[in-house]
Formats: sequence, structure tokens, C-alpha cells
Amino acid sequence: MTIIQNSVVINKPIAEVYNFLSDLNNHEQLMPENIYNWSSTADVARFTIQNMAKLALKINQRVENKEIICVPSEEAPFEVKLAWKVEEVSANETNATFVIEAQLNMMMKMMASGPLKKLVDHQVNKLKEILG
Repeated sequence: MTIIQNSVVINKPIAEVYNFLSDLNNHEQLMPENIYNWSSTADVARFTIQNMAKLALKINQRVENKEIICVPSEEAPFEVKLAWKVEEVSANETNATFVIEAQLNMMMKMMASGPLKKLVDHQVNKLKEILG
């Protein structure tokens, strides 16, 4: 199992950060430019990763003010789980951690771990940019 993660402290209350992340419609704002054909509801998102694959993700677990877990809702190129974990630092500060767990063989690991790391880093940076 390959685990890629990054964290950021957001200057907002935990409920505000959790509410933003728990709606997949908001996740389009967190995506890099190589993501297109985005369509989403609060629970499901479909998109294409340029030169790679089409993906459909659904939220399969929400733990209020703690965690949001997404898994593929259709066949994916590899087994993957995406999780946003939020922890209260103070009344107006929240630590948000984005974790991707992927089942990658050696070949896929060489090809996908770099782009996945960039995705994780991009999303936590965009979250801080959007929510402050």
C-alpha cells in the first residue's frame, strides 16, 4: 500500500473546513489544471485526468468534523482511497490532512506516485488559499 499525505493549518473553525470538504461540488476548486470534464453532486464526482484516466469518486463515509472518505464509484485503474481528516487546533484554526492510499504494483508506483504527490500537495495548498 502506497500512502501519500500532506497537512495544512487553515485559519477557520473546524465546522467550516469540514462543511466545505464534505461537499464534492467544492472539490473542483481544489483540482489542478490537468483535471477536466468535471461533474459532481455533494456525494459523487466524475472527472478526467489529462493523459491518464477517467475517475468517478463517491463519498462512502463522513464523520462530522473528523473525516471524509472517498472511494471509486466505478472501476478505477488501481485500488485507491482518498481521505480528508480535520482536527481542531484552536477555536479558529483547523489542521486538514489529505491522505491518498493506493494499491500500486511496482510499475504503477513508478508512474503514479509523482503525480499523486503533486495532487496531494496542490489540494492542501488550494484549500489554504480558498479558506485562508
